[in-house]
Amino acid sequence: MGRHGWDSGAQRWRLTALLGVSAAVVALVVTLVNTLPGGGTSTEGTSPDGDRVHGTPAVPAGEPRPDVGWGFTHTQFSADEGPAGATARVSERLSDDRLPQNQHIMGWGADNPEPVKGRYDFAALDRRVDFVRASGGTPVITLCCAPDWMKGGEAGADNTDWSRSALETAPDPEHFADFAALAATVAKRYPDVRHFIVWNEFKGFWNDTEHRWDHEGYTELYNLVHRALKKVDPDIMVGGPYLVMDSVDPRQTENASRTLRGPWGALDQRVLDAFTYWNEHKAGADFVVVDGSSYTKDDDLLPDEFAATDKFTAVGEWVRRQTGDDLPLWWAEYYVEPADGNDDRHGWSEARRGAVQAAGLIAMVKGGATSGFYWNPQEEKGPDCPGCLWTPTGSGDGGRKLPMYDLLARFSAEFPPGTAYERVSVAADDASDLRVLATERAVLVVNTLDRATTARVDGRRLDLQAYEVRWLDR
Repeated sequence: MGRHGWDSGAQRWRLTALLGVSAAVVALVVTLVNTLPGGGTSTEGTSPDGDRVHGTPAVPAGEPRPDVGWGFTHTQFSADEGPAGATARVSERLSDDRLPQNQHIMGWGADNPEPVKGRYDFAALDRRVDFVRASGGTPVITLCCAPDWMKGGEAGADNTDWSRSALETAPDPEHFADFAALAATVAKRYPDVRHFIVWNEFKGFWNDTEHRWDHEGYTELYNLVHRALKKVDPDIMVGGPYLVMDSVDPRQTENASRTLRGPWGALDQRVLDAFTYWNEHKAGADFVVVDGSSYTKDDDLLPDEFAATDKFTAVGEWVRRQTGDDLPLWWAEYYVEPADGNDDRHGWSEARRGAVQAAGLIAMVKGGATSGFYWNPQEEKGPDCPGCLWTPTGSGDGGRKLPMYDLLARFSAEFPPGTAYERVSVAADDASDLRVLATERAVLVVNTLDRATTARVDGRRLDLQAYEVRWLDR
C-alpha cells in the first residue's frame, strides 16, 4: 500500500506575558524574565538486519541539544512527494529557515517498517528522512506505530491493517522487546537523528477494567526503548510520554483535577496520574513531551478561543514542577481550533486562525516550553488549504508558502531554545486584548479582537487590524 496513517489530531484536543488589566487606558509593564535552556545523498543499504546506515548524514557541529525549537510534523501527505518543482519549492524554503521536522516510523506517511520479524522496509521512511536532510531541518523521529505481528495481527506487508483502530493498537507486552529492537534498528539506520519520541498519545494503552490509562504498560515499553536506544549510542536523546493533556468543563466533577484548573477547564486527573507514574518510574529522559488542545474534550473554548490558550501555560508550569527545570518541555502536537464533523478545521478565517495560533505559541513559551511541532503541514489537494504551511505539492505550482508558515518560521527564528525574554510596555484601552512576547531584538504583538484597535507597545503607537499579528524590530 502507499502512504498511510489517519490524522490523530483532526478530531480532538488539539509570552512576554498574559496581559490582564482593569479599566480605561492603562500603561502596563509586563515582565517575562524566563530564561529558557538554552541532508545527504541516498545510499540505501540492503543488509538483512536492517542496520545499514541510510544516506550520508551531515551531523551539525557542536553537541546536539535536548531541545530543538519550533517546527512541524509530517503526516500522510507532505512535500517529499509530487512534481519536482513543487517539492523543491518547499525544500528550498525550509533550507532557509531550518525548521525541526518530526516523522513517525509507521503511519502518517511511512509504511510498515518491519512487516515480518527481522525483515525491514524503510523505503518510505528513507524518503522522508532524506527530505528532512535535504531541507536542512533537525530530524526528530516518533517511535510509533507497531507492525501488525507485534499486536496480534498477521505478518506481511500485504496484510498490514491501516485502519484507525489497528494503527492505534499498542504492541502486546510479549512484543515490547521486539518493538525496542525495532527502535534500535531505526536509530542505527539514521545515525544523524539524535532525538526520539517514544510512542504517540498512549495509543492502545487504556485499562478498560479500571477506566484509566495503562501507565504501567506504557512505562515498561518506554523503559525498554530508552535502554535500547542508549545502548546504540548513549548520546541519543529520548523523550516521552506524549500524553494528551485532556481537559473538561471546570464545573465537571468526575475525573476532574482539583488542582490543575482554570477558566479554560480542569485537567483530566487520569492523565495527571499517568504522567506522574511515568515520571517517577522512567528509566531516564532527555526531554519531556506532551500534547493537547486549548479546548475541552467537548470541544468547548473556555471562556473564549484566546483565553483558552492559558491552558498551555498552566499545563507547562505543572509539568515543569514535576520534572524539574533541567528537562526541556516539548509540545508534540497543539491545537487551538476544534474540528468539525468531517475532522476539518475550516470554520475560521485565516486571520483569526493565525492570531489564535500565535496566542497559543506565546502561551506555551510562557509555560516553559522550548520546542513544539505544528501538526500536518499540507493536505492532499488544493488550492484551498486552511491552516496549512504550504499549498499541496501534488501539482506543479504547489509548495507555495501560506500565512501559517510565515508565523511558524518567524516564531522559530525569533524564539529558539535559550531565548531570554524581556520587559515590554503596553498601553491600551484594555491590555488583555493583546498578547505580547519580546526579546532584546523583536516583539510579537497579537490583537485578539475581531475589530481594529490602537495601542502603544514598547513605546510605539500601533494601529492594529482585526486579529492582526504584528512583528516589531527593536
